[in-house]
Amino acid sequence: MKFSVCQQSHQGGRRLNEDAMSYRQTPEAILLVVADGMGGHPLGEVAAGIAIQTVVSLFEAQAKPVLDDVSLFLEVALLSAHRQILRYAIDRGMADAPRTTLVAAVVQQGQVEWIHCGDSRFYLFRNQAVLTRTRDHSYAQLRDSVIPDMTKVGLHVLFTCLGSPSRPIYDIGTPEVLHPNDRLLLCSDGLWGTLDDETLAQQVFQGTLQEAVAQMVEDAFHAAGKSSDNITAVALDWQEPRKAAADNNSSQTALDLANLVPADTLKTLPPTETMPPLLDDADIERSLRDIGQALQKPL
Repeated sequence: MKFSVCQQSHQGGRRLNEDAMSYRQTPEAILLVVADGMGGHPLGEVAAGIAIQTVVSLFEAQAKPVLDDVSLFLEVALLSAHRQILRYAIDRGMADAPRTTLVAAVVQQGQVEWIHCGDSRFYLFRNQAVLTRTRDHSYAQLRDSVIPDMTKVGLHVLFTCLGSPSRPIYDIGTPEVLHPNDRLLLCSDGLWGTLDDETLAQQVFQGTLQEAVAQMVEDAFHAAGKSSDNITAVALDWQEPRKAAADNNSSQTALDLANLVPADTLKTLPPTETMPPLLDDADIERSLRDIGQALQKPL
């Protein structure tokens, strides 16, 4: 596989960064994942960190070097993350569990599949246009699609997330074959909330992947000003020739490590840093033990 990956996160104007992100790779599969801890509930950064760590742990356990069933993996990973957040809250006697959005994508055998819950988005860009993007699980989307006269509900309020008392609602995308020069973007609402789809589609192709992501995050921050939400993006530039990708004959990975160098005003997390920094050692050990138990459950 020939590709490059870049991930960037900016705290924005918030007291702390409740977003989390990561990616993992084997010689034949790639995982990208973003979570946005929800304000209005306790410890959103913890929920986001647990969600990321759960999905990553499951990927590392199952991708040997490919996943047997990508859509099944994505569904099990999302529901396992939801269960781990609830377990965290129950173990601590919390009246209200931490909550988070989640979007994850897997690239394997020359195509991409994705899952999402909430309003963190997946985009597939081709030829400076949006080929595919997720539909947010918000009342604004319901208004635009099935309830056009809905006015009494906060339109940007989510009607589902991980960590809620009810089973999360989620969407799984239909597999999409990737073409050379396609770019994928997974991001929190701090990015797409200030830069519309057309702007993102143009900017994501401006320069190298690192340059494009850094500029988009910086533009979103300046557009929102002091009230800026956390801004997080994980992007992939696909360079595998289409025929080779479809035949799965190439196993060489070309990962552009230069894309992991942070810009001056941005924070870039390495692939191994997925738990939020505010967790102490005991909390991290407990979460990892819980995730280990989830890994023992058959798919």
